[in-house]
Amino acid sequence: MEKGTVYFFTGLAGAGKTTIGGLFYRRLKARKPNVFCTDGDAMDGVVFERTGYSTAARLKDAKARFRLCRALAEQGIDVVICSISMYDEIRDWNRANIDNYKEIYIKVTWETLYRRDQKKLYSSGAKEVVGVDLPWDEPKMPDVVVENDDQETPEAIVARLEKLFGIV
Repeated sequence: MEKGTVYFFTGLAGAGKTTIGGLFYRRLKARKPNVFCTDGDAMDGVVFERTGYSTAARLKDAKARFRLCRALAEQGIDVVICSISMYDEIRDWNRANIDNYKEIYIKVTWETLYRRDQKKLYSSGAKEVVGVDLPWDEPKMPDVVVENDDQETPEAIVARLEKLFGIV
């Protein structure tokens, strides 16, 4: 059986992970029947109970999410996951343990994050915000870096990713 691919869309809150990853999923699903999509926050309370917000708890939760992604890919299912997954340790584990792993880093400027700020994470003075007062390891070896400061539409970005990954 052919293994699936795990497409991991990562970046800070407001970078466009869910928008771009969701569109990528819908276009991939139109071509292939076995595709699963999840957002990191969407798994909380559905598949996993969040164990807390400490570094140790966040690592434990992220490892559980990616073990599920690996299990699905082993069964021939492509997985699109959109999540901050803030530590190099997780991305290193993914590379070492998921055969067909593609990491897409959605990168934006701080100006863009503050302008978008849909959840009011950056402008409200909220605490425990990844990249502000919580540490975040910026991805060092992604397969693709997408600069998402509104120079390209999500559709154009996804079309470029499809070509790059040989999906078209």
